[in-house]
Amino acid sequence: MCGICGWFNYSKPLERQTDEPVLRAMCNSLAHRGPDDEGIHIGRHAALGMRRLSIIDIKTGNQPIYNEDKTVTVICNGEIYNFKQLRAELEKSGHRFYTNSDVEVIVHLYEERGTGLLQSLRGMFAFAIFDSKKNLLFLARDRIGKKPLVYTKNDGHLVFASEIKSLLEFPGIEKSVNREAIDLYLTYQYVPSPLSAFNNIFKLPPAHFLICNADGSTRIERYWNVDFTTKSNFSAREWEERVIDKLNEATRLRMISDVPLGAFLSGGIDSSAVVALMAAGSSTPVKTFSIGFKEEDYSELKYAAQVARHVGSDHHELIVEPGTVDILPKLAWHYNEPFGDSSALPSYYVARETRRYVTVALNGDGGDESFAGYLRYRAFVLSKAVAPVAKTLSAPLLPASSFLLKHASNANVRRLLNRLNIFLSAMNEPPARRNLRWHSIFNDERKAALYSADMRNLLDGKNCSSHLENLFTGAPANNDIDRLLYTDIMSYLPECLLVKMDIASMANSLEARSPFLDHELIELAAHMPAGLKLHGLTGKYILKKALRNMLPAAILNRKKMGFAIPVHHWFRGDLKNYISDILLSPQFLQRNYFDKNAVERLIKEHNQGAAEHGYRLWSLLMLELWHRAYNL
Repeated sequence: MCGICGWFNYSKPLERQTDEPVLRAMCNSLAHRGPDDEGIHIGRHAALGMRRLSIIDIKTGNQPIYNEDKTVTVICNGEIYNFKQLRAELEKSGHRFYTNSDVEVIVHLYEERGTGLLQSLRGMFAFAIFDSKKNLLFLARDRIGKKPLVYTKNDGHLVFASEIKSLLEFPGIEKSVNREAIDLYLTYQYVPSPLSAFNNIFKLPPAHFLICNADGSTRIERYWNVDFTTKSNFSAREWEERVIDKLNEATRLRMISDVPLGAFLSGGIDSSAVVALMAAGSSTPVKTFSIGFKEEDYSELKYAAQVARHVGSDHHELIVEPGTVDILPKLAWHYNEPFGDSSALPSYYVARETRRYVTVALNGDGGDESFAGYLRYRAFVLSKAVAPVAKTLSAPLLPASSFLLKHASNANVRRLLNRLNIFLSAMNEPPARRNLRWHSIFNDERKAALYSADMRNLLDGKNCSSHLENLFTGAPANNDIDRLLYTDIMSYLPECLLVKMDIASMANSLEARSPFLDHELIELAAHMPAGLKLHGLTGKYILKKALRNMLPAAILNRKKMGFAIPVHHWFRGDLKNYISDILLSPQFLQRNYFDKNAVERLIKEHNQGAAEHGYRLWSLLMLELWHRAYNL
């Protein structure tokens, strides 16, 4: 695991005296991703740099890594889990290896298969290869998007890096805000690929590669997709066996490490399953790490502790309190662009605590998207069931639930009423739009009411709904549940959840690994009939059955909580003045995104309990802190 950066100057040769300090500066900005080592390569037309977090082959695995005659150079952020098998095949073909690193297989696979090498890799990765014979740069990201890669073109250069902050060290790259991307951010709580929050800086999407040729021409291609249209005809029992076998294999592969290893444990089904499988395959107690809150309605610590006792892990807990938001300016810098998922805060703290004990941590990311775990999947089924009377139901119920929300004081009641409002507000929408409404932080109506006149004029005619709606309607699937799963695997999972985990972990020099994100497991789940994932209103139906002999029934049957933080409560209590001071500051209002009266109204409605705007206020807060972190 590491951070990578560099550029291809396709217009003229490099000058080491002036280019090396730039490359070093780009590397230094990624030191948190790789504190153990730095390596650079400066050739005639390409400069490649990396910062390394040593995980496998600590002694000889330094990068860049070369082929036999040093005409092909690679730097890679990630892990190739099937590297031993690939190495054996390549050695039979005559390739000579000089390290024991998993990354070295990439350079020799490139010699054998060109861009086709991507089909052979099983792992998480973002890499850059420079081929000096062909004078071309080859960039690629893993199938699911676990490892980031950003790039820009600037004055005869294609510049790339693991993080935007590294690109900004390159001379001449303009640091200006893409306001259309900000509109997308306020809808989704992230900026979808290929855009970024900066003008002319782009993210390479998951499962894509980029080729930049000697004349500066570029092409970007997708090399993998997940197909939900083809279903396998196994019995329920056979599905249980296949799922648990593949998950066990994926977990075992991710336990390969030359440094201490542990796991995040939330007490939910997915992380509990991973920990149980780790414990079964380990000769010593697995180190597990959990985070919670004083507000018990949001804390899963008791469930995590139950699982830890069940598997006999060496368990560690941490409590996050309102005062811990002092870290938010630093988080805004780490995330490179505005990022509105409030669980980034506890994710950072659990990663920091975990890094005190281990260098690698497994987690349960990806189980919900493959096995239909989210509440909104059940809401979708329910909304279809009541579709014939949707208008009749929503007309009286929506104002009634809004009225009750204004007068409710119990946190659980308010949460239930807020979810009911969200459910009812989308009941009359077509399936793709209904899904969009349930994902949105600010819908179109709320944004229009919040924006300044200048912002509304700038965005006139722009449609940020198409990102999610097009994924849903174009999904390779034959039913709406599979369309929902596909849409989340292609959007919410890589653009939000995996960004959150990558940045939170790498900010603390911790490698995070996700067995549920193994592409072979995702493909297996895609071929499972939708009714075995969401069975009536029971999510993760087959997964739960497969785990019944491994986990306590109380864990398998518990209500899903999600990794939320009590922002609604915090912004009415300890952080009430904090949020007002920032969102009503001249600095925030003078950016001319928003109407001052609309912002005041949003804060007032939340403070008085008339609405639950906590996540919206959090998104606005992180937008402002990002501006300040990058002096925009």
